[in-house]
Amino acid sequence: MLLCPFFGTSALSQKSKAGGPPQSIHIDVTKEKVGRDSTKFLAVVGNWSVVDDGGTKVMAVDGREWLRGNPSRSLAENARAIYGSKHEDFIDNVKAFAYFPYSVANEIKDFQNGEITVKFKMISGKLDKCSGILFNLKPNGDYLTVRFNGKEDNLVLWTFNKGVRKFVKKGTENMPLELEKWHEIKIAVHGVQLEGWLNGKKLLDYTLPEPVSGKVGLWSKTDSVSYFKDFTVTPMKS
Repeated sequence: MLLCPFFGTSALSQKSKAGGPPQSIHIDVTKEKVGRDSTKFLAVVGNWSVVDDGGTKVMAVDGREWLRGNPSRSLAENARAIYGSKHEDFIDNVKAFAYFPYSVANEIKDFQNGEITVKFKMISGKLDKCSGILFNLKPNGDYLTVRFNGKEDNLVLWTFNKGVRKFVKKGTENMPLELEKWHEIKIAVHGVQLEGWLNGKKLLDYTLPEPVSGKVGLWSKTDSVSYFKDFTVTPMKS
């Protein structure tokens, strides 16, 4: 059996076996237990769990219980699961970014080109109300994120590199979004070209310094309480 160059065997569909494009991968937590850690998303920083949202199970990050910037209680175990023997460098870098909760999609081995979408619902947050997509996560813990900030009403690309967080580019316009309503972020990566979308509107267009290759997941900031669902990855050939 041929391995899909984007994700490994779990991403193979009938079309990809026949030489067609790989099928979208939808990360589903609806069969997981409420109040428990998800097996689909590995928590690296912050408090993540499966919660019930009006009868639907979704992923949640709760920054109210996490104000000192601690990595998740299962950081070491999950770091080994994510990047194996290289996890020590990963852990050291994670601690430098401990104010930014994130969890990693377990099924996605290496996202390079394509689209990632996620629906998010901002619940609360005194310091921040942030939700985003994490991507290009490297073995040393460096990564990129496109996130929406409900305090600033903007979509922004950030880079986290060797312990330093850096602003890259802001969306073309501010878009105030309601709390406790579902919204959608989408990123599209084609080689070094990155696009960012919010609720179906393209707000970001940026040329990256190098192609994307790494793990992906969910992202938040400080005391944000946010829900996530319908995390979907659609690979495309470069």
